[in-house]
Amino acid sequence: MAEAPRTIGRYALHTALASGGMATVHLGRLLGPVGFSRTVAIKRLHASFAQDPDFVSMFLDEARLAARIRHPNVVPVLDVVALEGELFLVMEYVQGEALSRLRRSFGKPIAVPVVARIAVDMLNGLHAAHEAKNERGEPLDIVHRDVSPHNILVGVDGISRVTDFGIAKAENRIQTTREGQIKGKLAYMAPEQLRERAVDRRTDVYAAAVVVWEALTAKKLFARDDPGAMVARILEGNVQRPSALVPGIPSEVDAIVMQGLAANPDARFASAQEMALALEHAVRLEPAARVGQWVEQVAASSLTERAAAVADLETASHSSVDSVRSFMREASQSLPAPEPERPSSTHSVAQVSSLSVDSPGETKTPNRRPLVLVAVVLGVLGIAAVVALSRTSGGRAPEPITAASSAKTAEPTPETTLQPLASAPPPPSASAPAPEQPAKVVHRPAATHKPPAPPPPEPTKNPSDFSNLTRE
Repeated sequence: MAEAPRTIGRYALHTALASGGMATVHLGRLLGPVGFSRTVAIKRLHASFAQDPDFVSMFLDEARLAARIRHPNVVPVLDVVALEGELFLVMEYVQGEALSRLRRSFGKPIAVPVVARIAVDMLNGLHAAHEAKNERGEPLDIVHRDVSPHNILVGVDGISRVTDFGIAKAENRIQTTREGQIKGKLAYMAPEQLRERAVDRRTDVYAAAVVVWEALTAKKLFARDDPGAMVARILEGNVQRPSALVPGIPSEVDAIVMQGLAANPDARFASAQEMALALEHAVRLEPAARVGQWVEQVAASSLTERAAAVADLETASHSSVDSVRSFMREASQSLPAPEPERPSSTHSVAQVSSLSVDSPGETKTPNRRPLVLVAVVLGVLGIAAVVALSRTSGGRAPEPITAASSAKTAEPTPETTLQPLASAPPPPSASAPAPEQPAKVVHRPAATHKPPAPPPPEPTKNPSDFSNLTRE
């Protein structure tokens, strides 16, 4: 029966994906505002350790250190939460499987190109951790100290990622290991780590070489029921070449693995990146897409089950989004619709051009209000201009605006004369005098040097006078 989800803060904890000695990893969901959600992996500290200050400090160290490592081959830590007596890390969810489970499900040696691809990704992620710096640009000297197949996630995208820096050691870490207490998995510990001597990045190189050896041979390198016997064999450093157990492994790969397993740190690769480059030169790496297909085939059952759980979470999240949208829609319908702005007839051209033509709640369709407003204003100004022109003819009151009166007030030019065609006079010639114009037609003032006539008296305003719309 599926575990009932529990909400802590803005996170919902669902199915447990894996469990270790210190914490359990859950499938979780980030519940953000306005229906936003995201699937995440939540590493939850066991309740028995949540009250231990040393374990709590170590747990917080993981978040602080992992947050400084930014690389595609490292699982990023997104958040750390201490709430309601719980302590957990929020990490990016990787659709894939741990190398330990893949190796167990496959049940036989993994092809060399696939192992090489996984190993190169793992080594590049470790190198990024080893090179991490603090906010002042100073090296953190991070050493994972717990590199194992359990902490290597191989995604369906074919990319392998390193996770779990819970017992990593940095020079300036807050929590220190208790004296005499060995942390990590014995089968992947380097000799200097077992002897409690100083560790550095070459310690992780040793553990990575053990991971590669076991993936190539499908066997445990240091398999012993008695922990004391296992420690003695690690300290002896007597290890067989992978090709001795699986014929066909290239000698170059043999040499790389054996150099990584050297008991003396000085005889190993100086860095994880150096070992990764050696593998790239020695063997053809399987394309990431092919590695992803291999993961989907080997872990089909667990991936299908996990995909169903993720689908359930996303369905629940969509329901939450629909609820929020329904609430927002009901809230918007309860608000009164705003009145659209209507320009007054006393607006000037500048005012009309600055009016808003959109009102909240209107459907975004082609709006022709600006064109109509401009046409109305231009028409009013044109009428006002005609009235003003008529005032220059002796102060007579404006006549009703008709087509005939418009023709009388227009300037007589050959192109704009509006007289009937039947009585139209012949065009004037250079020698013939101009015909006499009708008495009511306004003549253009002759270009003389007479002083301008005084302005006519202002006529009495009447309802049909539009001259008040002209600008002074």
